[in-house]
Amino acid sequence: MSATDTLRLLLLSSLWGFSFIFMRVAVLEFGPVSLIGLRMGLGALLLLPLLASRHHLRLCRQHARQLIVLGVFTSALPYSLLALATLGLEAGFTSLINAATPIATALMGVAFFATPILRAQVIGLTLALAGVAVLSVGRLDFSAGGDGWFMLAALAATLCYGFGGNYSRTRLAHLPSRVLAAGSCSVAAIVLLVPTVLLWPTQAVSPMAWGSALGLAALSTAAALLLYFRLLSSAGATAASTVTMLVPVSALAWGVVLLDESITPQMLAGMTATLLGTAIATGVLPLRRRRTLPG
Repeated sequence: MSATDTLRLLLLSSLWGFSFIFMRVAVLEFGPVSLIGLRMGLGALLLLPLLASRHHLRLCRQHARQLIVLGVFTSALPYSLLALATLGLEAGFTSLINAATPIATALMGVAFFATPILRAQVIGLTLALAGVAVLSVGRLDFSAGGDGWFMLAALAATLCYGFGGNYSRTRLAHLPSRVLAAGSCSVAAIVLLVPTVLLWPTQAVSPMAWGSALGLAALSTAAALLLYFRLLSSAGATAASTVTMLVPVSALAWGVVLLDESITPQMLAGMTATLLGTAIATGVLPLRRRRTLPG
């Protein structure tokens, strides 16, 4: 990977890591659905100029149904679930659960898309799930004031990402990245429009919350998506997938610096296992023998 791509990777991980900070600050005043509706609406406005040509608009019309599925499962649902999770969980902790997305992608691929699973992926999946289990110890409490429902929301978001990622790979891989980014973002904005209006906060929103919402839309959505697809094109899927390992590190660091969050030994242990398992499962850290399981 070139030095330029390395810088892109680090910048992308920082932008996506910062999204958890933005959500943690803004969600308390906007609410999860209104915040994500605003995020997707502003993000769509910034990305729509990419679809200025008739060719790209025609592609959107021809694949409208698939783009609706993609927009719901890669943006509208998971972003709303993650925003809900940050109501009760620290930004850094939420990002650690979100780091299990490649694991959810592999499981969804096996369950719904007939994707073969490799022995190395089984090892990685097992290790990463153990990391999530470590993170859950003492926090999976569903009583009043517990973190259980917020953790389930974050885990459900990874399953949405997993389904959406497989769907995009199998049904929409032939479309230009700008169509996928702008089309799915626009669909998510339309899907969330009515709930956003109905659930819009009745009290005035502070300048800090507005600034976080705008940063979430402009930096962690529009700019990050463009940067991601540029990295994907330049460095390839394997290199781009390493951002998954860097985002929680970035979110944890920003959480400590800006929100005075703490990092516990339990979080470090869970993060190590989850990220190591993810690295093995995605091939970033390859094992010697990689064979498809029979059947």
